[in-house]
Amino acid sequence: MTSDRLARLASLLKLMRQRSGLTQEQLAAESGVSESTIRRLESGRAPNPTLLSLEKLQEALAAGPEDRRELAELLASGRGVQAFPDGAAGEPGGADGAGRADGAGRADEPGEPHPGRLRSPAAPSGVLVRDEVLSAARDVALEIRRRWRLEEERRRVHDPFPLPVRWRRTDPALSDHEANVERLPPGAAAPDPADLGGDLPTVADFYRRRHSGRLVVLGRAGSGKSVLTIRFVQDFLETRTALDRVPVIFSIGSWDPTARTLRAWMTERLVRDHPHLAVRVAGTSLAGALIEADLVLPVLDGFDEMAEGLRGRALERLNEFSSPLLLTSRREEFAEAVDAAGTPLVWATVIELADLTVDDVAAYLPRTARRNGGQDGHGRGVWDAVTERLRERSEVGEGNGDGDSAEPLTGALRTPLMTTLARTLYSERTGADPAELLDAETFPDESSIEEHLLAGFVPAVYRRRTPEPEPARDWDPDRAEQWLGYLAHHLAHPDRERQDLAWWEIGDFLPRRQRVWSVALTATLCAALSTWVIGLLIGRLPAWRTLVEGALMGPAAGLAFAAVYGVMIARGGGTFEPTHVRLRLRPRLPGGGRGPDPARGAAARGPGVRAPARAPLRLFTARFGAVMAGGFVMGVGCACALAVERELAYGAVVLNLAVLEGVAVNMLVFGLIFGAGTGLVFGLLAAFEAPLDVASAADPISLLAANRATVRRQLVALVPLLALSVAFGGGLIVALLDGFLGDLNWEAWDGLYVGAVVGLGGGLSYALSFTAWGRWVVRARLWLPTTGKLPWDTAAFLDDAYRRGVLRQAGAVYQFRHVRLQHHLGRTYRRRQAQRSQRWASVGTGRGPTESPRSSPSSRRTGR
Repeated sequence: MTSDRLARLASLLKLMRQRSGLTQEQLAAESGVSESTIRRLESGRAPNPTLLSLEKLQEALAAGPEDRRELAELLASGRGVQAFPDGAAGEPGGADGAGRADGAGRADEPGEPHPGRLRSPAAPSGVLVRDEVLSAARDVALEIRRRWRLEEERRRVHDPFPLPVRWRRTDPALSDHEANVERLPPGAAAPDPADLGGDLPTVADFYRRRHSGRLVVLGRAGSGKSVLTIRFVQDFLETRTALDRVPVIFSIGSWDPTARTLRAWMTERLVRDHPHLAVRVAGTSLAGALIEADLVLPVLDGFDEMAEGLRGRALERLNEFSSPLLLTSRREEFAEAVDAAGTPLVWATVIELADLTVDDVAAYLPRTARRNGGQDGHGRGVWDAVTERLRERSEVGEGNGDGDSAEPLTGALRTPLMTTLARTLYSERTGADPAELLDAETFPDESSIEEHLLAGFVPAVYRRRTPEPEPARDWDPDRAEQWLGYLAHHLAHPDRERQDLAWWEIGDFLPRRQRVWSVALTATLCAALSTWVIGLLIGRLPAWRTLVEGALMGPAAGLAFAAVYGVMIARGGGTFEPTHVRLRLRPRLPGGGRGPDPARGAAARGPGVRAPARAPLRLFTARFGAVMAGGFVMGVGCACALAVERELAYGAVVLNLAVLEGVAVNMLVFGLIFGAGTGLVFGLLAAFEAPLDVASAADPISLLAANRATVRRQLVALVPLLALSVAFGGGLIVALLDGFLGDLNWEAWDGLYVGAVVGLGGGLSYALSFTAWGRWVVRARLWLPTTGKLPWDTAAFLDDAYRRGVLRQAGAVYQFRHVRLQHHLGRTYRRRQAQRSQRWASVGTGRGPTESPRSSPSSRRTGR
């Protein structure tokens, strides 16, 4: 038995034992298997384990159905002990062929050694992978499987049946040599490709037979590449074992290969979509550990969505990345990248998705029309005229040697995207007649039909109820299209168009000036209200002075927060991602937290792994330094506001040299007090942070709720801690500087008053200005709805758009159902904005509003 096979078995047994909470000694007593045998099995040093011993261990560990299945696969595939006699079907070297897992013909995994072939690099090894990393891979696999199964249900891929997406091998110039794909040694002749084509359910099996584990899927826009990736992930996970890679879909269009390595970028995306992977283990995050252990199979969707100038560089980076992967792209963009890089994707087979045929469309669309009104009461006959016309034209075209090109509708419906849009517009709407698509005057070519289907999709889905247990909110179709168009428009970027619609980035759609103003106004209101409330409750000043003080402290705090935010924007920041941690009552001590038991010391961490004892100290230092600078600016602003307030109260002359000197001293002292106090508080809070759990990363709404809860807990902790740190820290700093900077005074009551104002006002300002949830509330829930750009309940609108099929979920972010729909909505929004600007310009010149251009035929027909 090879070392790799022993490692797989050892890792599985160790994982099962640790989940059961048994030591090796306890397991030996429970199973009757000697402790030395268990030790050899878990270390991979038992070359010939007996089937009886493994069965006893399985019973003692109370293995669940999935564990039993994985162990059975290991045994049956030859990765453990032999389960078949020599030459029997299913054994390596038997009738089913080398490396098959069962009678179904499963091939060797990419990266496994195979007689007569070179080994692919970076194959996972159970001996070198920590237990918590394997456990994290299992959790991610379960979550991904659940997530994409739900996405298929939302898209109704299987209703009434999946469209027949077929594939075939494409131009050999776009693929690597077959000998390289098969990992053959020098001089070996490459066999003729056995699989020249297939359909959607066979892609995962075809991939598993690629010994390099690298596959490129090409297809035109809307040909079903995204649906293929979803189906591939689920089929791959159906047969995944403990050490198999976990297929994860990444939208590669957001990757900048000139700024980030592929591994670093994938690690960031994993943490974003699975916040619990932010926990540190062995000096890196769990997400980074999964990537480093090669337990992630990247499914890179949308290579064609990258900026044109980056595709060639991206292909070069992918060639440097030697691990298995699956890449999807449109054919033209991938061919251009191959020309730019001078080489195809190394070790990769390239397949291309075929168009739907007339028979495919004619078989699918009539079965989607279930509304009453047909000849048999089930809507049959709605598509009869269309399908008969398509078949007639197809037969005529084939007779003339033109194929399906004679009928524009045939060309428009050759992709699954357009076919499903036609279903939405005509099979699911009362009174809609698809025969209008045959009108040659209204729809003279394919593009006019496609634009009509794209234009009618959003109004159609917003005129019907969503199939949910609870009634959906009725959004006005025109307003909904306008809001979606605003989002689609702002996903466009001069250099690279984005697809990920993240709720925490919606506020960044505002111009820079408005973003700075939003921070300034938020901090102004929070500081002013806090000063008024605290002053009127416990202050010693007259009410009018309290009101004046609040009116001055508010703008001072607003300017200070806006200045800090402006500096962040100037340095390329200003975007706050959701926090990946939550606050807990028990502090995180060095060596504690998730992972190996601290009591086990170095033996638990494994060789070469440094204990994380200094991680909290480093985190505290980083937090303290970053926050202290901002706190110092706040203190300076507070000192200036107090100087102006006292001038108004006592009539002091600010231009007096002595007064200016006192103001300067106050600015320094208040800056040190605020800076040290806020830095200390935020640094200490790091010790009470814990990573989010798996359930909190299920979807964007769950992540939003988790961040809202985290910010609220932070606020509850920040207000009293900031108040106490400023009150007592101020007394300490004044005592240290008294005499050196002159006579300084910091009475206990004044310290508590200032601390309370800073705690409440500063805590609220931070929560609403410098957290992802706070900016979401201020900008996406207040600012943008006030200007009509978005609805008041933006979260509900996005979730409803997802349920209606306009948006899809990709981890923690939304994406438009298809990039063509995103482009159409963005163009429509820009066109309407231009028309509105022209009308206002005409009003300004006194000519009166001009009549807007007449709607297109597609607009009239969809009722817009």
